[in-house]
Amino acid sequence: MTPSDAPQSRWSDLDRPPLNVPALRRGLLRPGGLWTSLDVVETTGSTNSDLARRAAEGLEEGAVLVAEEQTAGRGRLDRTWTAPARSGLFLSVYLKPGDVPTERWGWLPLLTGVATATGLAKAAGVDTALKWPNDLLVTVDGAERKAGGILAERAGDGVVIGMGLNVSLRTEELPVPTAGSLALAGAVSTDRETLLRGVLRSLEHWYGRWRTADGDAAASGLQEAYAAGCATLGRTVRAQLPGDRTLTGEAVAIDSDGRLLLSTDDGLQEPVSAGDIVHLRGIGGGLV
Repeated sequence: MTPSDAPQSRWSDLDRPPLNVPALRRGLLRPGGLWTSLDVVETTGSTNSDLARRAAEGLEEGAVLVAEEQTAGRGRLDRTWTAPARSGLFLSVYLKPGDVPTERWGWLPLLTGVATATGLAKAAGVDTALKWPNDLLVTVDGAERKAGGILAERAGDGVVIGMGLNVSLRTEELPVPTAGSLALAGAVSTDRETLLRGVLRSLEHWYGRWRTADGDAAASGLQEAYAAGCATLGRTVRAQLPGDRTLTGEAVAIDSDGRLLLSTDDGLQEPVSAGDIVHLRGIGGGLV
C-alpha cells in the first residue's frame, strides 16, 4: 500500500477530515528527534502487522505508521479493533532501545499508556485513566469506558507498539456499550492532528527519560507516574490468567517489573505479569 503524502480530496464525513501528512511531518520530524519517518495509509488491516513486516526487513527507529481506517486491528488476546474511517487514531511506532536490558522492555506498553494519557490531558483536556496493563479509560456520564488500547510486539531488533484510540465515535457507533470516545467524554478538541502531535511528543519525552535511566522505571519516574494514573490500583479485581486460572484480590501496587500485585484473601501478595483484568468495583458500580 502506498502511503498518502497529501490530504485526500474526497471524504464523506465533514466532521472527520483526513490527516494533513505534510503538516504532521513538519511538526514531528526534526533532526536529533526520535521520530524519523511518518506515513499515513488510507486503510490497512493492522498498522502493527505492517510495521512488524518492515522491521523484519530492517527499519530505522522512530518510524510511525498511521491508518485512517483499520479493518483488522488487533488488541490483547487476539481481540479485534475496528472503527469508522477517520474516527480515531490508529497508529504504530517502532522503537529500538538496544542499550536498555531486554528484561526491562516490558515497561514499554505501560510507558506508552502514561505518555498517551499525559498527551491527551494537554491536547484534548480529557482525564484518561490507565487500566492495567494497557487499556485507556475515559468517563462518560459517570461510567468508566474503554476508549483505547495498546499492543506491543517484538519485531526485528526492537518493539512495535500499536495504539487504537476512539476520538469522535458517537454513541450509535460504539462497538459495545462499555466503549467510549474522547468526544463522548467531553474533549475540548477532537482534532486528530492536534491529538497525534500531543501523543507522539509525550511519548518521545517519556521514552527519552526511560532510556536515560537505562530502563529503570523507578529512577525515570515512570513507575510512580503509572501508579498515579492507574485506575486498577485500590480496586477489587479478577485476573483471568493463562491456563484458565482465576485470581481475585485487591490491586495494591505496580512492582519494579511492571507487574500488578494483588492482595488476596489469604493475606498473600501475588504478582500478575499477564492476564485479563476485570474491575469488580468500577466507577458508577459498573464492571470494566
